[in-house]
Amino acid sequence: MNALRRIESWPSEHAAAGVARASGVVAVGGDVEHEFALASVTKLFTAYATLVAVEEAAVGVDDAAGPEGSTIRHLLSHASGLGPDGAVLSRPERTRIYSNAGINLLAREVGERTGIAFADYLTEAVLRPLELGAELRGEPAEGMVGTVGDLLAFGGELLEPRLISRETLDEATSVQFPGLRGVLPGFGRMEPNDWGLGFELRDGKSPHWTGTRNSPDTFGHFGSKAGSATFLWVDRAAGLACAGLADVDFGAWAKEAWPALADAVLSEGSRAAAG
Repeated sequence: MNALRRIESWPSEHAAAGVARASGVVAVGGDVEHEFALASVTKLFTAYATLVAVEEAAVGVDDAAGPEGSTIRHLLSHASGLGPDGAVLSRPERTRIYSNAGINLLAREVGERTGIAFADYLTEAVLRPLELGAELRGEPAEGMVGTVGDLLAFGGELLEPRLISRETLDEATSVQFPGLRGVLPGFGRMEPNDWGLGFELRDGKSPHWTGTRNSPDTFGHFGSKAGSATFLWVDRAAGLACAGLADVDFGAWAKEAWPALADAVLSEGSRAAAG
């Protein structure tokens, strides 16, 4: 896929990107064996492990968790009122406040309710069944490391789920608490700032880290931490998942490069499908 050659211009020492369908990897390029810090893309894996726990009836999405009036659903969708560092800034369902602390609290709740340390539960519920080499080596909000192949295998799972039901994934990728405003980190205030159960939803957001050709139903997450810029999006309308990783700080380069890559991937993918 010629679109992936775009990563050659990314300002990083190592970079990798790839595209997958439900049936498997379509194309991959760059440093495919390099292990990257996944940053906040980790949240997708943490959310997925939580959904497995929900289907096992160990956790309920509407179980109380977090600040007064908050539930697992609120924590997953950044609607609990917790701020980034854990301070209570609002009542639940008032605004969308992106909160690493909320996701870390969620993981602790899952660990307590399943009786299994969260890192172990994540491994047994998601990573091992998908035969991923990725590992959680830090906080559940941003501490995973892995390769582009790990993200593409997970993207294939999100296109055609095997570990949870399609109904559960559909719920997780639908808007939770519609109409909430908030800041999409790196891109500014969104009205609304729609989110699913751990999954960021593209909808009509602009500007955005996905492309102009991505369908409004596209979901996923991007990650930003010192020395790491990562993303995984899934566009069911196109039947494609796309991942990108670089060992460089997120910044203006990514805001330009990632949407351009997405549009090129979707354009090339649609021509291949038509052919």
